[in-house]
Amino acid sequence: MKNLIHLLLCLLSTTSIIQAQATAARQEWTQLFNGKDLKDWEIKIAGQPLNDNYKNTFRVENGILRIAYDQYKTFDGKYGHMYYNKPFSYYRVRFTYRFVGNQTPGGDTWNVRNSGVMVHSQSAASVSIGQTFPVSLEVQLLGGLGKGPRHTGNLCTPGTQVYMHGKLNPEHCIDSDSKTYDGDQWVTAEAIVLGDSIVHHLVEGDTVLTYERPEVGGGFVNEGHDWKVAHIDNASYWISRANTPLGEGYIALQAESHAIDFKKVEVLNLKGCMDPKALNYKSYYVKSDNTQCRYKKR
Repeated sequence: MKNLIHLLLCLLSTTSIIQAQATAARQEWTQLFNGKDLKDWEIKIAGQPLNDNYKNTFRVENGILRIAYDQYKTFDGKYGHMYYNKPFSYYRVRFTYRFVGNQTPGGDTWNVRNSGVMVHSQSAASVSIGQTFPVSLEVQLLGGLGKGPRHTGNLCTPGTQVYMHGKLNPEHCIDSDSKTYDGDQWVTAEAIVLGDSIVHHLVEGDTVLTYERPEVGGGFVNEGHDWKVAHIDNASYWISRANTPLGEGYIALQAESHAIDFKKVEVLNLKGCMDPKALNYKSYYVKSDNTQCRYKKR
């Protein structure tokens, strides 16, 4: 009888350990888009006050988050972004998107089937009234034009700079090695952002670009498109931060003159409690913040 009881206790203990390990490994993705409305997002469009959704650019229709221009006669430089209202530092952001139809009249030629998702971005509230793009790292999204290769999941760097293979890469836009996605097909992309250390871009599960040491710096874009041209009122602040690490920020969806849809935008936080004894320990966290740990009450 004692042996049987001992065996049962061992089985219960083993089962409990396995269940705890499974719970710790279970990924808890947060849906940034709830499928119904724009709750928890803030809008900033060039020339418009904060949260003025000019001509209903950002909207939800039939469970899809749409960036649309059917109420525009001409684009008129109304570059816009919609920012999730919580910053992140170590995280994975994953989204499924598609380009739709033709470009809005008045959009720049380089913006045909061109949009992006900004990571480590400045906040919506800190963007100047006329500012065209936030200081950020842009996961650039490009749709194929039916005329040969056109990669997506690239990097553009408004007000930022990165290193690759240990050396500063001075280019404003850096091409990925993704496949080309023609037409209005859905594409799933992801950025794995690890503070100010390393960032990976993935498209349909394949890693297509990796870079290190994101920083503020490099001017805004180039000499011809500097802080003044970008209508940034507090350029001196950003210039004073040149070559400083960029380790956290906001996630923003871009409005750049070509309609784009999102049916999912989600984030997996990689920073949190790393004490295995805590109730909210996660084995996939890569950055410790044990101030978040919760324990059983005794």
